[in-house]
Amino acid sequence: MDGNGEQARNWRRWFLLLWVAGSSWLLWQRWGAIHWFVLPDTDDNLRFAQVRAWIDGQGWYDLRQYRIDPPNGISVHWSRLVDLPLAALILLLRPVLGGADAARWACGIAPLLPLGAGLFGLMLVVRRLVDPWAYPLAAAILCYAGATVAMWSPMRIDHHGWQLATLILAVAGMADPRALRGGLVAGFASACSLAIGLELLPYLAVTGALVALWWVADRGQAPRLLGYGLALGAGTALGYLLFASWDNRAPRCDALTPVYLSTLVAAAAAATGLACLKAERRTLRLVAALAAGAAVAAFFTTAWPQCLGRPEAISPELDRLWFSHIREAKPLYLHPWRVSLPTAALSLSGLIGAWVAWTRARGSVQAMPWLLVALLSTFATALLLWQTRAGPASQLLGVIGATALGWLLMARALRLRLLPAQIAGVALAFVLVSGAFAGWIARAVPEQRGRYRQSVDLANRRCPTLPALRPIGQLPPATIFTFTDLGPRLVAVTRHSVVAGPYHRAGAAILDVQRAFRAKDPDFVRRVMRAHGATLLLICPGLSESTVYRSEAPQGFYAQLARGQVPAWLSPVALPKGSPFRLWRLAEAR
Repeated sequence: MDGNGEQARNWRRWFLLLWVAGSSWLLWQRWGAIHWFVLPDTDDNLRFAQVRAWIDGQGWYDLRQYRIDPPNGISVHWSRLVDLPLAALILLLRPVLGGADAARWACGIAPLLPLGAGLFGLMLVVRRLVDPWAYPLAAAILCYAGATVAMWSPMRIDHHGWQLATLILAVAGMADPRALRGGLVAGFASACSLAIGLELLPYLAVTGALVALWWVADRGQAPRLLGYGLALGAGTALGYLLFASWDNRAPRCDALTPVYLSTLVAAAAAATGLACLKAERRTLRLVAALAAGAAVAAFFTTAWPQCLGRPEAISPELDRLWFSHIREAKPLYLHPWRVSLPTAALSLSGLIGAWVAWTRARGSVQAMPWLLVALLSTFATALLLWQTRAGPASQLLGVIGATALGWLLMARALRLRLLPAQIAGVALAFVLVSGAFAGWIARAVPEQRGRYRQSVDLANRRCPTLPALRPIGQLPPATIFTFTDLGPRLVAVTRHSVVAGPYHRAGAAILDVQRAFRAKDPDFVRRVMRAHGATLLLICPGLSESTVYRSEAPQGFYAQLARGQVPAWLSPVALPKGSPFRLWRLAEAR
């Protein structure tokens, strides 16, 4: 159902038009954030610092961030793959705009590239699975996938947007009527995603398993399995050779390291071998596929037993003091309903639509791709009950099923006799399947926020801003002891170093910060600062992280500072009137 000739060219023109229109809207909407260089997440700030360090001469395979816990720095588990487009944009824009504006606009434009890739993949999927003309409906529904679009918005330069694009392209490969081409696309998209990070590994594992099961059910799908195996194996090996950092050459469990390189190459070899197997009986193909899967699983468990647990490998204390407080790591039902309702509405609509479409497609060539979409949607929706970070993938996959459900309901509405009934039916179907009603409800219901919550919101808005940080940035470079979540922002926009950042490989430094701000004995904090070479201590009263220290350790060091109980070994550093920060210097560091 690809379409050809004029029809195919037209839909590609519509893709370009929709991409340009969507990008223009997002740039206009985020104009202020671009101007004030508002990188919305700690990972975005560290990504920018990583790219800047590379441009300034840090090695291609050296991804350590030396300004967090100096002098050795921390190991960052990312790869250079996502750095490439951002660095290219900065270097292209510098001669025209100058350094600061080049950085601003590069960070504004870079996320629109995976937006284009994701939109193209989504349009391919719905054209192949729903209808050749269903892509405008999918694009309209995507507008209400707030969690997904946020990952493609200007200034959101971290890797999640690229991973979402690779996920939808892998699904598009599964839906490709040309088996070999579809397998190559699905395998290479999976390899790119894994070279970026392991966040979508469970989704990609389901994709690979479905490719193999499709071959079991239909021997004619051998070219798809062959293409998938070749592209996955070659792409993963190439991704490791080109983008794995020196730190990722060790057998770690949280990135594309020898652990997953060897396992994925083995899985790719197994898929390639199965595709070449001359087994006409379905039973023999099933036994062969199960044996191959068991062999790969046995290899992983025996060769890398240390990776059978959680990939972050953090201690129980670090989980209790730090990781358990990360908002995106909490279940969706623990978030305010204004966050959870829009995310769940589109996810559930897509889940229902995918299973309905699979039921209708049974017995056709579209049945297996729809089964993949339904399984991935089910998996992603279930993950929302574990971690909210599954929301963007859940909504993106939900757009596919919601488009199918909306196309079905709208077709029935158009069969009504009266034109007003047709219009009302089409509008109602769109509002229901897109989850638009959830966002409207969230905006329409007045929100009551107490004075304390308002003060926290104000601190969260003010403290990371360039005007607030400018006086601190004008001080001579030093190592600052501060909140874990504030560290990446300081590294990104000042010359200072910090003790810790919110990255699990820096667990020892994070624990030092967590313990220190909770400690009742101020001398413990002084010892921690000395151990890390920190000469400045910075807090932003009311910042979200500070509320954890104040609630869990009301007699702790942060609470003492907030009450004005400052130890004698700290001397205040003057900041402009109205600054949201409070800054002290270690007395013996003068």
